Amino acid sequence: MDMAEEAFRGLWPEKELNYDFSIKYSGKFRGYNANVRMLRNKIMFSLSRSWRPISRDIKIGLLQELLARLFKEKRTTPSIDLYHIFLKKVHIAIPKTVSHPFLEESFERVNDRLFAGMMEKPNLRWSGSTRKLGSYDYGSDTITISTMLEDTAEDTDLIDYVMYHELLHKKYKFSSKNGRMAYHTKEFRQSEKAFPESAEIEKRLRMLRPKRKISKKRKPSFLRFLGFS
Repeated sequence: MDMAEEAFRGLWPEKELNYDFSIKYSGKFRGYNANVRMLRNKIMFSLSRSWRPISRDIKIGLLQELLARLFKEKRTTPSIDLYHIFLKKVHIAIPKTVSHPFLEESFERVNDRLFAGMMEKPNLRWSGSTRKLGSYDYGSDTITISTMLEDTAEDTDLIDYVMYHELLHKKYKFSSKNGRMAYHTKEFRQSEKAFPESAEIEKRLRMLRPKRKISKKRKPSFLRFLGFS
């Protein structure tokens, strides 16, 4: 049976299979990222080439996770559970090849100050995003920081707080129960408050974010996954 078809039937054994599936391995993704998009009755998966040698059961879990999100249903299966275990541990094997001196300095300050120097350094990169000040990507073990914070070099608490927030994502990963994913758990929020004057820093960071315009355009049936923040 085709892997995508097996993933679909593992989620919805009672449904008729009215879709054509395709799976493509692409060099456009970093680490273990992937996405899915649907056009009429065609469902197209794109996976990083890093997924090629990974076991079939784990890849089925990835496809099922993407399908559940595509159809906006909360689902859990043994394969999804296996995929989650893989995703929580994959950072160990990912090469750390991307960095920047300014971001490294922030990481070192935060690591020494709040993690007793025990946190493994992830990939570190800048982004021109004005929507997010920072994000952590599980599939490539990468913290991305908005260049909006590049101009706050004299106020290191701002970038260090964002760095700390994203390192907490690396530390705690996520939890899953009954198909529901949680990233900002109670434990996460309690740890976040350990940063000195975190509430005041949050207020200052909100002033950096431009007001977002609400688009009335219909969103395309496209999902990019493994870009948690």
